[in-house]
Amino acid sequence: MSDLFAPPGGWRVRILDLSGGAEDNIVEEIPGFPTLMQANEFARRYVRDSLDRCRLAGVGARETLDAWFAFGEDAEVRGADGEKAEGGWTSGSELADFGDRPGRDEDHDWRALDPRLDDPDEDDDGPETAA
Repeated sequence: MSDLFAPPGGWRVRILDLSGGAEDNIVEEIPGFPTLMQANEFARRYVRDSLDRCRLAGVGARETLDAWFAFGEDAEVRGADGEKAEGGWTSGSELADFGDRPGRDEDHDWRALDPRLDDPDEDDDGPETAA
């Protein structure tokens, strides 16, 4: 069980632009996940949300997956050293299921697991309030 807790520097989730619009296809890397389970679930929900945003009404699973591969975002779980995490979630294991059926609201809520929300120094671009 010790491998579930973050190594020094924490677990990271790397977001990849499948359209090829970003340098090295990397959109961003989100650090600070305290457990591998949280990083895995964040990545899973992020990809599920991305795939469902590519889903059009009346379009089948194959067409939805084709759209995701052309315009969506994938996610990889990595260690602080930048290497893929052993036991890290990968989208390939669930893409067929994601394509077959739309997710529920909780399947899309990756923001609830975002460690940046816990960082009081992180700028959330929200309105400043006077104390």
